[in-house]
Amino acid sequence: MRAMEAITNLHTEDVERAREFFGLLGLTEDAMDQGWVARFASADSSACVQVVTRDATAPEDSVMTIKVDDVDAAYQETQRHGYEIVHPVTDEPWGIRRFFVRSPDGQVINVAQHGS
Repeated sequence: MRAMEAITNLHTEDVERAREFFGLLGLTEDAMDQGWVARFASADSSACVQVVTRDATAPEDSVMTIKVDDVDAAYQETQRHGYEIVHPVTDEPWGIRRFFVRSPDGQVINVAQHGS
């Protein structure tokens, strides 16, 4: 299992206000927008930030997303090590397979694989 990308997930009450703010800081591209979650990116680099109002299916919001090449292997490893699974492996209707796990310091991490 290999990590492909890590993206911060910042809580927001207002996606449009967040879009304006991060646009001022150079993240002007709408890389993704599902209403409750949006990603703003730089047109010139891989820099991005994701904002979340409230996760659509999980019981808690995550502080970051780690995209992996094998979400099932990541799930098995986190379970094998005894970490708390907050949201089980799920094939989401928007095209990702993911789970949420709590890190040792209590942060909720979204582990996802696209195109599964």
